[in-house]
Formats: sequence, structure tokens, C-alpha cells
Amino acid sequence: MMFAGLYLSGYMSNSVCIEVEELVRNAELRTELEPFADEAVSRVRLIHRTLRHENEFLAGMLDWEVSPVEPIARWFVPELSIPAPGRLDDDQLVQTLETVIAKLFEKKLILDFTDHLSDRELYTLIYRDILPSREKNLRHRNGFVHWDCSCGDDEIWLRFYASDDEREQYQECTGEFLPPKEVPPHYRDLPQCAF
Repeated sequence: MMFAGLYLSGYMSNSVCIEVEELVRNAELRTELEPFADEAVSRVRLIHRTLRHENEFLAGMLDWEVSPVEPIARWFVPELSIPAPGRLDDDQLVQTLETVIAKLFEKKLILDFTDHLSDRELYTLIYRDILPSREKNLRHRNGFVHWDCSCGDDEIWLRFYASDDEREQYQECTGEFLPPKEVPPHYRDLPQCAF
């Protein structure tokens, strides 16, 4: 009985200790966020979260505020530099493309809607648009960045990627003519995150 009481007492001390650490961390995060403060920071406590989740949220906000905006190529050390598409033959291009896609995934960048593009077109998109694109380089990225390789083109999405339900909803909302549905010509099994 005495052993159980000591165990419970020790458990309560650890629990209280963890709570105090979370409170201290909360105060530190709020102090660091003060220069960036707006109503979003002051209302965080109103969101019904545990203190640990609140601290994770505040840490994410701080990371967003202090992280630089820089070309995606500079997210890598050393900077990711790839040859111009015209300097590679087809075999070299495919090998380099596979390597670059894997590296982008390591930095939590996922390429969506790529199957309508040839390997050379996708490589060119990465070279010309993605790597030079200036985005937040978060130190502690929890989620994935999704790059829409259809470039937001409704016709491409409707033709190759939209489900029958999505196509129907699109037509109901816009009243526009739908392009014929087609199977994308270049199936790729690219790395994806679990939703």
C-alpha cells in the first residue's frame, strides 16, 4: 500500500512538473511572438486546446513569422542546382528527375497533378517554376507543401484528374462546357503523404 502511494505521489509530481514546463514554454512563446502580435495570437487561448497543443500551435506561428522567404532551391544545403532541360538527353533527364522529386519530398514538397506532363515537361516545370519560386522555408515544417503541376488550369484538372462527381459539380456551379475526360498519358507513382 505504501509503495502504491509513493508511486502515485511520484506520478503526480511528474504531471505537475510537465504542466509547469508547458506553462513556462507558453509564456516564452507568447513573449517571442509579441513583436508579431495581432488578434490571432491573443485569441489562441479561446481555442479549446490542451496546453501542449496550444504550445505546438504557437511554436508553428513563431516558426512562420521568423522563417525566411527564399527560393525553394535554397531550402537545400548546398543549394539544389540542376542542369537546364536542354543540356540533358532523355535518359539523363529521367534519372535527374527521379532524384529531384525524391529531394523535394525530403523537404516535404509534393508534386500533384503531374500525369498529363511528359518527363521533360515536368522537369522543365521544376527547373523553371518550382525551384526558383520564393516560399517560406520553415525550420520545423509539420505538414507538406503541395505544388499543383496543372498550374491551376481548370481544363487540365477536369480533363485528367477530376472525378465524375467533381466534374458534375463544376458544371452545375459554372455552367461551362466540360472537356472530354481522358486518362493522363504519363502515369507516375510519386511519393505522397498520408492524409
